[in-house]
Amino acid sequence: MPGRTLRARALSTRSAALATLGATIAMVVALIATGTLSFAHGRIGTGATELGDPDYGVCRGLDPDCYHDWGNFDPAKGYRILLYTHTAGPRHANLGPALATGLNPPITDANVVQKAMLKLGEQGGFQVDYTEDVTQLASPNTLFKYNAVVFFSTSRDALDDAAQTSLRQYVRGGGGFVGIHNAFGTEYNWPWYEGLLGNANFYDHGAAQPGTVQTMDRKDVSTKELPARWNFTDEWYNLVPAPTKVRVLAKVDESTLAKGVAGNYNHPGHGDNHPVAWCQYYDGGRSWVTTLGHDAKEFTTDGSFAGATEFQKLITGGIQSAAGMKPFCK
Repeated sequence: MPGRTLRARALSTRSAALATLGATIAMVVALIATGTLSFAHGRIGTGATELGDPDYGVCRGLDPDCYHDWGNFDPAKGYRILLYTHTAGPRHANLGPALATGLNPPITDANVVQKAMLKLGEQGGFQVDYTEDVTQLASPNTLFKYNAVVFFSTSRDALDDAAQTSLRQYVRGGGGFVGIHNAFGTEYNWPWYEGLLGNANFYDHGAAQPGTVQTMDRKDVSTKELPARWNFTDEWYNLVPAPTKVRVLAKVDESTLAKGVAGNYNHPGHGDNHPVAWCQYYDGGRSWVTTLGHDAKEFTTDGSFAGATEFQKLITGGIQSAAGMKPFCK
């Protein structure tokens, strides 16, 4: 009898242990499924607790293996980019009046960005088509005609479901993306797009004011012709989240901002590391972005606006590298 009692107790204890283990496994599976528990990049824990999950479930960062070279682009056909300036919210003055539907509709002198990008394309060796018509982005087959897609101060929900899917498939097929200025104020509620921006999003900005840009990486195509420091005037976006796993190409020296760094929603600024341009591989494609680009005068060529020449070199090189014309994110 005592032997049978001991065996029964042992079996009961073993059953309880197995039940506890099963419950633990079920809980872990549930946490992983809901994204609460993260094993990404060797982490075991609750992941980022303040600014969101920085992983986005895709291959991203500086490893060229994240790029999908699937033969969707033929350099022999030349290089074309699609400039997209659709605004579903605030519209920057340098975009001029809203454009008619279709591809390459009529523009006026007030459409400063569109006219300037056409000129930069001529100088930089790439053809520029432009549109604010979301239907022009509705098919990956259409986007694959372009070596890069440029979002210049788009705003809010600038894409519908079809265009979102198309852009994602395009990038996954090796497409290039360039985001300029209020591209950071676009598609706020789409995590994949936030990742495309480098795990970054616009939060607020202070007064538009002069400041000094520091060129951080002078080996990259977009920065190799820039001085170590150059003056520029912008809104100096504050970011939440701030970029991670990217190559920072330029930042603003916050000590040169006489009107301060605090934004209109009280962001305190980024201190010694306030990035304004960076690059990364993302989900099969290339992404080059800058928060600069607020003022129409940045496209002047007469020397009247400090930093205009440097800004134009920066974005031209960024487009060339994202489009595959020149080495990317080196």
